[in-house]
Amino acid sequence: MNNNIVLAGFMGTGKTTVARQVSIRLGWAFVDTDVEIEHRAGRRIPEIFAQEGEAAFRRLEAEICIHAAAGRDQVISTGGGALLNPAVVEAFSAHSLIICLTCDLDEIIRRVGSEHDRPLFSADRDKLAARLASRQEQYDRLPHQIDTTHCTPAQAAEKVIELWQQS
Repeated sequence: MNNNIVLAGFMGTGKTTVARQVSIRLGWAFVDTDVEIEHRAGRRIPEIFAQEGEAAFRRLEAEICIHAAAGRDQVISTGGGALLNPAVVEAFSAHSLIICLTCDLDEIIRRVGSEHDRPLFSADRDKLAARLASRQEQYDRLPHQIDTTHCTPAQAAEKVIELWQQS
């Protein structure tokens, strides 16, 4: 039984936007793990990275995700690296439908290029491609994939709901 829907994937694939739409359509709670991290830390994510480093951020992210996994009737948007942690995957896998959103790299750059609060975003296409490539194997292991490159958020949300109904 899937108590939650978890959207994972690289930055800029639409996780937060799509999760918000799915939660509205299903009448479920919307959980953005990045917002929860900032709330618990009392700081923005770029500040956590700058002051404590990525390892400290990832520890806090894992705690937040594992806590969220215990809930019910939630649509959970995770950070781009959250499901690289096997403990997080295990926690979500127990009672959640995990869907990896994918997107063409050029479209990701178009979507994210104007945002300045993403600590791991690089406008350098080669660096961003390398970061995506370093995560691709883990993303490919996730049980369901939806390509959002040519989808509106509403279309992607519909695909998520269809997968959930089939699960």
